[in-house]
Amino acid sequence: MEFEESGIGEECGVFGCVAAGEWPTQLEVAQVLTLGLVALQHRGQESAGIVTCDGADPPTYTVHKGMGLVNAAFSPEALLKLRYGNLGICHTRYSTTGISELQNCQPFVVDTLHGKIAVAHNGELVNAQALRKKVMRHGVGLSTSSDSELITQLLALTPPMEELDAPDWVARIKNLMTETPTSYSLLVMFKDVIYAVRDPYGNRPLSIGRVVPVSKLHSSGAGEEDTEGWVVSSESCSFQSIGAKYYREVLPGEIVQISKHGVKSLSVVPRPEGDLPAFCIFEYVYFARPDSIFEGQMVYTVRQRCGRQLAIEAPTDADVVSTVPESATPAALGYAQQSGLPYIEVLCKNRYVGRTFIQPNTRLRQLGVAKKFGALTDNFAGKRVVLIDDSIVRGNTISPIIKLLKEAGATEVHIRVASPPIRYPCYMGINIPTKEELIANKPEFQDIAGYIGADSVQYLTVEGLVSAVQEGIASLQKDKMISSSNTSGGRVGHCTACLTGKYPVDCLLDWEISSGAGVVTGAATP
Repeated sequence: MEFEESGIGEECGVFGCVAAGEWPTQLEVAQVLTLGLVALQHRGQESAGIVTCDGADPPTYTVHKGMGLVNAAFSPEALLKLRYGNLGICHTRYSTTGISELQNCQPFVVDTLHGKIAVAHNGELVNAQALRKKVMRHGVGLSTSSDSELITQLLALTPPMEELDAPDWVARIKNLMTETPTSYSLLVMFKDVIYAVRDPYGNRPLSIGRVVPVSKLHSSGAGEEDTEGWVVSSESCSFQSIGAKYYREVLPGEIVQISKHGVKSLSVVPRPEGDLPAFCIFEYVYFARPDSIFEGQMVYTVRQRCGRQLAIEAPTDADVVSTVPESATPAALGYAQQSGLPYIEVLCKNRYVGRTFIQPNTRLRQLGVAKKFGALTDNFAGKRVVLIDDSIVRGNTISPIIKLLKEAGATEVHIRVASPPIRYPCYMGINIPTKEELIANKPEFQDIAGYIGADSVQYLTVEGLVSAVQEGIASLQKDKMISSSNTSGGRVGHCTACLTGKYPVDCLLDWEISSGAGVVTGAATP
């Protein structure tokens, strides 16, 4: 919960759709795109944009962008304007680079020598400043501060070996991938196709789904002939809401072409020899919706394993287990199962109070927390409570909750955190407070229980978190539920840089930091 209250968030979410079969399509592509974005709203709330294309020669692109939540940005009139598209891409934004203005809203559309392209991007380029200078040396002006416009302009540059009358988009995308190692998941729309791309480290997620008739959505009888369209999304949680079945993930470094004819893998750009994949481990901890699937496993299940591991590492004498609603609930259930303690609810959440991290000072932030929760006193009065949270980032949020519980009758409140302490900034697309703001870097951390008013505080270890995440992948590979191709040739790795300071690539390209560059927490599996 404190991730939310501290303003830690994903940079954005991307979604795309291509109608299958004959065009003009009967599939309402604009509605599919909008519903896909709504399902990704947790990844960004600042702005949203949709670009549709009719896929003709020459193609017609239609664009609509707006500030705020998806439902506010897209009126019925706006959707009518987009209704003639046979394919499209869209984006919802939570900025880490670039200020929150409509001009930074994606997707970006630019003219190239061969026609328009549209680009949507999730992530943050570690060498953006150097790339901006390179683009400007080619005489290209940049109108925004967004990495995504920079990517779009890089794709618009003609590679040296390209024929004048035939754009080679695979070569252009590969050229981009050699220019910047991470972090990005991209959707590139040109004429009648969408290219789905993940960086070689697979730092940001990207999944493909198949739109089928509603009658066959939950059956195993839907064949290729039933395909009504193809969708690609930052998270698979968006598939059910638009009538799509999970198909597969885009692999690290993979370039996939999605057209009305189907899905085709065009190329896989490798990492430097010896480097492990570096999928962001906090997608599992907090950022992703619990019903999303990464690396063959559901996020909810991983969070439960984190809770069980936490109970093994940090047991305590208590009467009940509970949670700060809602992201830590799976971990709390796992802790209860492992410890044998009953799980109960101790807090009632008021869902109509605004997110407290947008309030300007500590006092108002604390008052916001007090207004956000009510105590379910009858459930825990006179009892010792183990309260599971997903994080303690600044320490401002959990302290008034502990006070609330004790004033309502809890005899003890023990805090158990289902993730390790965050100690370092992220330079790959996650908005994390400065190093100085993080409670784990302050003197108060030495007695954090006293600082926040708890009877005890313990975190899940980095080793415990990695074990909980990778245990499921190893089990799936052993049972042949997923192939080694789903996990980059059987090699498993996750980025833990915000916990350990060990970044998957040398972030000194753009940032003045001291890190164990080139190191990722992971394990090679056969």
